[in-house]
Amino acid sequence: MRTNGGPAAGTEGVETVVDRGRFPDAVTPWDDGEWRRETLGWAGKVLAEHGLAETGPREVRVRPWSVLVRFRTGGGGRDAVWLKAGAPSNAFEAGLAGALAVWVPEHVMTPLAVDAGRGLALLPDGGPLFRGLLDEGAAGPGAWTAALGRYAEMQRRLVPYADRLGGLGVPGARTRDLPDAFDALVAANPLFDADERAALLRRRPLLIELCAELDAYGLPDSLDHCDLHDGQILSPAPGRFTFFDWGDASVAHPFGSLLVPVRAVRERYGPGHAAAMVDAYLERWSGLGPSAAELRRAAALAVRLAALGRAGTWFRLFPGTPLADSHESSAYWLRELFAGEWPPAL
Repeated sequence: MRTNGGPAAGTEGVETVVDRGRFPDAVTPWDDGEWRRETLGWAGKVLAEHGLAETGPREVRVRPWSVLVRFRTGGGGRDAVWLKAGAPSNAFEAGLAGALAVWVPEHVMTPLAVDAGRGLALLPDGGPLFRGLLDEGAAGPGAWTAALGRYAEMQRRLVPYADRLGGLGVPGARTRDLPDAFDALVAANPLFDADERAALLRRRPLLIELCAELDAYGLPDSLDHCDLHDGQILSPAPGRFTFFDWGDASVAHPFGSLLVPVRAVRERYGPGHAAAMVDAYLERWSGLGPSAAELRRAAALAVRLAALGRAGTWFRLFPGTPLADSHESSAYWLRELFAGEWPPAL
């Protein structure tokens, strides 16, 4: 048995490589022998039920928000099954993965098995990462445009399920609730001194005004991925995209999902490439009442307000995790909420 960065007892007879990244002291259930035996035993049983057997070392990625185990099931690079265990605050992802596979199967991976009560999902390999295609030059901003159009189709399909998403434990970040979330995040962050905290709170009336304007467009809430970067998208075939890793998700204004990809495209390809991507996304939301200009204004508002969602997700961690990095990241996004030009533009 070979390990890297931590114990792997409870994996008897199987070579195991543990990657802790920049979190060598992360407190996770991987360090609990009983949890490992039960969880890996469950995964092994599911693999057997699907006629699969392990053919190589297990690769374990331990992070403060999840434990990910890759089981090799053949000689090919894509012959693998992935076990994901989320922290208690994002354990809803397992049940969500099962529900999405029923509601929008063409946009997500279908799990081999889900244990929603324990926050466990066993997933097939879904193909190459979109990020890899971008890095190789095999895809570019046009592919981002296609991906965002597909993502918007999925979100619109999920509108009727918004309340059921909440029932699965997906946190709510609806527009009407954002001022209260802002108050809580500002009050709890120790990195703000009295002056900065007061300065942020003085902007609260503007926050309320923008939330009211966004709500007035009457667009329905849906599932917001909250961190839709190129490493959270798979591209199993040309023009096909699979969306995964829902641990930061919330039930919110759907347009907030544009925050991360718009930033990514602007930084990588220049600001001129973001417009086509936004247009392709918003086209899927036509026919609900707002004009094209109003949809774009709503998107600008939602993207700015989505900074609050990003500020909150940094605390979805295993209990006992030090919070210094989370407070720093959360403070960054709270500052971004009121940074830049006003009124916000997209």
